[in-house]
Amino acid sequence: MPATVPTLDEFLGKLVGDLGASCSAALVGIGDKLGLFKALAAGGAVTPAELAAKTKTDERYVREWLCALAAAGYVDHEGGKFSLNEVQRLAFADESSPAHFLGGFQVVRTMFVDLPKVVDAFRSGRGVGWHEHDPELFCGTERFFRTGYNANLTPSWIPALHGVEEKLRAGARIADVGCGRGASTVILAKTYPKSTVVGYDYHAPSIEGARASAAEAGVGDRVRFETATAKDFPGNDYDLVCIFDALHDMGDPVGVAKHIRGALKPDGTWLLVEPFAGDRVEDNLNPVGRIFYSASTMICTPASKSQEVGLALGAQAGPKRLEDVCRQAGFTRFRVATQTPFNLVLEVRP
Repeated sequence: MPATVPTLDEFLGKLVGDLGASCSAALVGIGDKLGLFKALAAGGAVTPAELAAKTKTDERYVREWLCALAAAGYVDHEGGKFSLNEVQRLAFADESSPAHFLGGFQVVRTMFVDLPKVVDAFRSGRGVGWHEHDPELFCGTERFFRTGYNANLTPSWIPALHGVEEKLRAGARIADVGCGRGASTVILAKTYPKSTVVGYDYHAPSIEGARASAAEAGVGDRVRFETATAKDFPGNDYDLVCIFDALHDMGDPVGVAKHIRGALKPDGTWLLVEPFAGDRVEDNLNPVGRIFYSASTMICTPASKSQEVGLALGAQAGPKRLEDVCRQAGFTRFRVATQTPFNLVLEVRP
């Protein structure tokens, strides 16, 4: 029980804020799909009519949308005109920004679409496979995590691993397991041109999207993508195997870890990146934990329960549980190499 119980008015005030945030998720989606944020970012302050003309949309709808987002603090308003300040621009209009947040809102909207499936899963105890979710989830997840990967993967996560960056710069073999639409795979291929990178995922539509991303990025000559599960991807001489924000979604993480151990060279490294979490529930009762526990309820736990074993680690597993999985698989060296507010970066070695 909390040390201080809020008054009813205080708790209702919190609920009003949360309800407003839920409504904003839908409106952010409108701005994303219609290009309203990018049009706002392209110029100075505009009237609703001017923004509607720029985006070929209806002025009355645009006016109401702008007022709602101004009330949320997502756009600025002064003298009948609306604009994005620099911070809002980074969050809503710049896909390369380390603060870009549209992918996160995209994921949240799919939770409502898939609500009936998850309700049924609660009753039956069965799972809901990743492939059974609304397709917007696949794109939204890639956009959300790509922001962090762009900011951290090669600037700080790889350098935090013992001796790995030197190998990758000289030329190494990398497997990106559970690669989804390939954001992390493409970053590795771009940064380490002498290395070869293979992305594996069981979800064929995501593999198709990854191939398109690699071609667009101009790295198709040194990266390839194949459809395979984390327990049967081919190869046994990788210098580096990576799993980004995906192990907890897998039904048999110990089996996956055993397969990775067999796929690594004797001096190879497993880079395991998982959502940031402490080992106790109390450690995770915060805004970031709230997001990850919610996503885990709607997406990650159902995904794991849809597979063999169905261990359901959850997105807030924490270092101790992750280390236990690795040691059960025969790994002997495990450490938290670095972390961000959103990720634990773990170095695992045979």
